[in-house]
Amino acid sequence: MSDHLILGAVFRGLGAYPSGWRYPGAHNDPLRDVGLLRRTARAAEAAKFDYLFFGEWLATGPDLEFRDPDLLARLDPVSSIAYLAGVTKRIGLIATANTSFFDLYSLARQTASIDRLSAGRAGLNVVTGADPRAAGNHGRDVRDGTEPRYDQAAEFVQALRRLWDSWEDDAFVRDRRGGRLIDPDRLHRTDAVGEHVRVTGPLNAPRPVQGHLPIMHAGTSTRSRQLAREQADLALVAWPTLAEAVAFRTELIRQTRLLGRDGAPKVVTPLLPVVAETTAEARAIFDELLRLLPLDDGSELSRSPDFPTNRSIRSLSGAVGVPLGGVGLDDEVPLRVSRRFTEGGQRLLETVAARTGRLVGGDSAVTYRHLLATHAVPVAAVVGSTQEVADHLEEWFGAGGVDGFNVLTPFLSAPFDAFTSLVVPELQRRGLFRTDYEGSTLREHLGLRRPRNLHRAEGGVGRADDTFDGIVGERASA
Repeated sequence: MSDHLILGAVFRGLGAYPSGWRYPGAHNDPLRDVGLLRRTARAAEAAKFDYLFFGEWLATGPDLEFRDPDLLARLDPVSSIAYLAGVTKRIGLIATANTSFFDLYSLARQTASIDRLSAGRAGLNVVTGADPRAAGNHGRDVRDGTEPRYDQAAEFVQALRRLWDSWEDDAFVRDRRGGRLIDPDRLHRTDAVGEHVRVTGPLNAPRPVQGHLPIMHAGTSTRSRQLAREQADLALVAWPTLAEAVAFRTELIRQTRLLGRDGAPKVVTPLLPVVAETTAEARAIFDELLRLLPLDDGSELSRSPDFPTNRSIRSLSGAVGVPLGGVGLDDEVPLRVSRRFTEGGQRLLETVAARTGRLVGGDSAVTYRHLLATHAVPVAAVVGSTQEVADHLEEWFGAGGVDGFNVLTPFLSAPFDAFTSLVVPELQRRGLFRTDYEGSTLREHLGLRRPRNLHRAEGGVGRADDTFDGIVGERASA
């Protein structure tokens, strides 16, 4: 486990909760994202976050207005971290790339360049999605099944690292007297030839400052776990309970040791904190977010063909295992009805209680709106005072469930400001988080050592016109 918590700030201009943009004072104009991006990056850096994280979605459509408004129109992640390289100094910058659609050579060149431009602060989150709209936008067919996509992703990452290693660190000898600028024996072709990936190289960009950018991978499927343990430096996973998180991280460490890797991937999990100076204030914010979430109330908006089907009382009936015909969204849930809920329904009640303080039959009533909104938007939220939110982070970190968190905010900028001004100082007071940056690169922030050049590690010097037979598996030293 890291000496301190890893904290990444996830940038989502319209917020990570679907109704966040409706909250009074929230940012809600994608045309003004650049100023918000600059402000958020500087705030995260002032709070000593390890990195700013950018997810990706390669298509758009009217359905996203309800499901995830932030995905409708957003800044390109790779372009964003290139821009931030010039307006920040210490914080890491992680962009997401889908291996199904990105050109390998171009991505290697862009990311190596950004790592140089940022003095070693770039990182890359690798995903393998198969959205039909994204495939159509890139002139591709959707691959059947997960196996081909993950096979391609594994080859992609291996070849990406070999491209980054085209130039050895000491390849530029700069011999003015002798007239030699480079040592050609320290420039290497990649010649990765696999079932899914082909690239020759060398890369026409210098080796990244970090050697290899830290690679993150998100997901919990069997193939996703395999890719994480074999290729990733960071595993981004979401588990509903601490026990599941501990079991996953323990097994990940065991399996990576069997592979002979020098250290398991750091495990981070998404978290949406809603924090205020008092529990009541935090709950009031979250209550308002639930109230602002469009639900199927028979209005013209809810009759839109793109309106989510899981936001109806009928959908809630299936979730709690009890017919709920005839009830209104703002009707109180009677105790006699809640007692008939299935195990899934009881978990919904527990989640509502934890986030809002509302109990069936209590002073603050639970309505069907609270249950339906919680069912329809299953975010990993923690709501409470400074101490309560810090306690949650400390519990998951101390129990060995995670190395850190990807911090989401329901909207910008007030909830993020509250987290940086309230929770971060409390974590620092408890000795769980740094008070200043100790290193200068993202690898140093994360406690990852700089890898050896793969071409050098594979047995010495090879000229740029030497070839390799197929994609060579990553060595433990990488």
